[in-house]
Amino acid sequence: MATQPLIVIVGPTASGKTELAINVAKRIGGEIICADSRTVYKGMDIGTAKPTSKEREEVRHWGLDLVHPNQRFTVADFQDYAKRKIQDIRERGLCPIIVGGTGLYVDAVVFDYELGPKSDEHVRDKLENMTINELQNYCYENNINLPENIKNKRYVIRAIEQKSVNNKRRSKPIKNCYIVGITTEKEVLLERIGRRSTKIFDQGVIEESRRLASEYGWDHEAMTGNIYPLCRLYIDGAVSLDYIKEKFRTLDWRLAKRQITWLKRNEYINWFTLDDAEQYILSLFKSE
Repeated sequence: MATQPLIVIVGPTASGKTELAINVAKRIGGEIICADSRTVYKGMDIGTAKPTSKEREEVRHWGLDLVHPNQRFTVADFQDYAKRKIQDIRERGLCPIIVGGTGLYVDAVVFDYELGPKSDEHVRDKLENMTINELQNYCYENNINLPENIKNKRYVIRAIEQKSVNNKRRSKPIKNCYIVGITTEKEVLLERIGRRSTKIFDQGVIEESRRLASEYGWDHEAMTGNIYPLCRLYIDGAVSLDYIKEKFRTLDWRLAKRQITWLKRNEYINWFTLDDAEQYILSLFKSE
């Protein structure tokens, strides 16, 4: 291959994407671009299950720690960033590997979305004052595609602002792009979600939440992810630690189901188990 291909690895949360990407990157000479709307934030390491320092030493990662939690970061920002990094990685003779994460981030690159202009602040204020149900109904009435997480207010607002963004895209993936999806049995995925939940709490996500809230407050977009609002409830004394641990596992499972639903709409994903996915990706390079 004259130009290194773009490898894209997708799958639900806790499916093993990062581990697979690192293994593959070490074998083929690649660098990883994380397509995750949470890991872009500095200081949010534990709650977002960000790749560890050791993992980043093994393989170079991009797309991490790009902005502070009180700064906005949009799909358009990620698309621009990822395109530049793909070119940079290829120019150095290495293989770019996108790992996600956030379905809209991945699709914006793979299908080359023509993203709309930045939001109008007056319109945004009006939308911010609407309830999540009102926003969802607005989408239904105006034939606007709801985002991957239909209960995330900022995602729904951005979908409204973008309006027909999903109609302004390639019908097929960009050239020289291979998309691999990780398929996992329900019981295995639930077990992996449980293990990751335990790890996140053992690593100190409560303390991380306290530090972030002290520095940035609770109300920024970055703090609306599954884990941080739960930690806030515990820190405020509203619920027990056991409650938020169990609730977090439930929310992560719901997130996984939403991600699977989003990904299943993409007919260009090649679905494999973890082991088979690695063999498939490596097979793309055997002729070199």
